[in-house]
Amino acid sequence: MHASTDQTETKLVRAAQYVRMSTEHQQYSTANQDDIIQEYAKKRSFEIVKTYADEGKSGLNVAGRRSLQALIADVQNGVADYEAILVYDVSRWGRFQDADESAYYEYLCKRAGISVHYCAEQFENDGGPTSTIIKSVKRAMAGEYSRELSTKVFQGQCRLIELGYRQGGPAGFGLRRMLIDQAGEAKAQLARGECKSLQTDRVILVKGPEQEIETVNRVYRMFVVEGQRERQIAEQLNSEGINTDLGRLWNRGTIRQLLTNEKYIGNNVYNRTSFKLKQRRVCNEPDIWIRKDGAFDAVVSQELFYTAQGIIRERAKCYSDEEMITCLRSLMEQNPTLSAGLIDAADNTPTSSTYRTRFGSLIRAYRLAGYQPDRDYEYIEINQKLREMHPDLIRDVMARLGAAGASVTQDVDTDLLLINGEYSASMVLSRCRQTKAGSLRWMINVEQKVAPDITILVRMDAANEQVADYYLLPIMDIQTPRLLLCESNGVYLDTYQFDSLDYFTSLSERRKIEVAA
Repeated sequence: MHASTDQTETKLVRAAQYVRMSTEHQQYSTANQDDIIQEYAKKRSFEIVKTYADEGKSGLNVAGRRSLQALIADVQNGVADYEAILVYDVSRWGRFQDADESAYYEYLCKRAGISVHYCAEQFENDGGPTSTIIKSVKRAMAGEYSRELSTKVFQGQCRLIELGYRQGGPAGFGLRRMLIDQAGEAKAQLARGECKSLQTDRVILVKGPEQEIETVNRVYRMFVVEGQRERQIAEQLNSEGINTDLGRLWNRGTIRQLLTNEKYIGNNVYNRTSFKLKQRRVCNEPDIWIRKDGAFDAVVSQELFYTAQGIIRERAKCYSDEEMITCLRSLMEQNPTLSAGLIDAADNTPTSSTYRTRFGSLIRAYRLAGYQPDRDYEYIEINQKLREMHPDLIRDVMARLGAAGASVTQDVDTDLLLINGEYSASMVLSRCRQTKAGSLRWMINVEQKVAPDITILVRMDAANEQVADYYLLPIMDIQTPRLLLCESNGVYLDTYQFDSLDYFTSLSERRKIEVAA
């Protein structure tokens, strides 16, 4: 007999790795993360079959992190061909300001039967009480690190502003960025997109070409002395072939920015808006702005600049409801037909968007002013209301599907829902129209480019206030992209009519298949 040795071949577990690098430290480079993950995989018998990498992306939220979004989508849709996800540490998964958000994304993977491993951490992510506590602390620490770093960076930037140095952003028309050394000596002008390479270097603003400086002063004179509006100034510059610093045409907004930015009188102003930790963008009150007056050489005189500010403030006064309606009535006396374009072109009248914001719609403002359009535009208000209802109905459907145990993802561009990675659905709201004879009709346009497997048609009631019923229309039975429904449509269509979405939800439920004896 020959001696034999039992050899057991270890089966490798298929895994994906997720790496992320922002702009923090070299220790978090994707290459370093990959080395640690590869070593971990080798010791634990993992075979890395796919890599998701977000380079230069903040971990504060999932927005912009396309690879993490793709990973979660693959997991939820059931197309992930691996059993584990390997990550360098908890902070690489994300520095979410809400620790529960980090836990939520990990839970989605766990629910799909895919475990998440943190390779550089000193604990095993085994779901036990110890790992759960440590992981929660680590998540909170990761978020707190970002908050502390944000505060330190902001304080440093404020200090540099008060010293007269420029912080980020293009110089603007008529100005240029100048790189200076630690002794204050000029080194070179920075072109657009260029930045300093030495930590001790600083950036200031200097005057640009004489032709641009003359154009800036000319804009101020046209506005202050000649009394021209921003739109007229923009049209004049465009007709002369003078472009902005970005090589684009001028418009009302770019002229306004040029007329209101204090850098043109040499002031260095910072913190006018805040977007800390990517949470919410806010416009700050002037008393908390950080500033250094006279930091740079002025392009226009202070007298000209502040006169322009006075004119802008006077024009930007807050109109009362009655004053806004009076402006509309005055415009009606001069023009037999009102329109959004006509309102926007009027110099002494609030914009059409202001009317929509204040009164809900232009139609309502027209009614208050006593203006009756030639056509019945009530449908515009109804359609606007339906557009506002649509996101809430979509969220309700997704919540129903989730409660039924289904996985569902939404395409942000088309609102198409992918359910269990198997079939798609879209939702269309149809307003009720009444014919001259008093009959009710609903029109539906099926989006051919999206081509959902099921179209959820939401029919509104006669008053277009409440949902009347639902039609679940499979794509195979939709012969035309445009359908006209009546109150009764025959068995061919009414077979798909439902009073609620309970049946649609039940389609997504998973059931075990009984095994035959």
